[in-house]
Amino acid sequence: MYLIISKNINSVKSYVGYTNNIKKRIGLHNKGKGAKSTRGRTWKLIFKKTFKNKSLAMKYEYQLKKNRKLRKKIKDNYAK
Repeated sequence: MYLIISKNINSVKSYVGYTNNIKKRIGLHNKGKGAKSTRGRTWKLIFKKTFKNKSLAMKYEYQLKKNRKLRKKIKDNYAK
């Protein structure tokens, strides 16, 4: 499970996902081959967490996607 961000002049956009190969997945995001909402931007990994199985990773991914406060806290910690 991972959280990536992309900064431009006006905003910081974040994306949460899961994978078993983080380097490959971020490379795909940066090449425009990732999720539709990530295309056309440069992404940087700011948070990752590993789990014993895919089901646990997907549950945490879902929680992080829905919990804007937690996402903001992680992004703020990265900015420090």
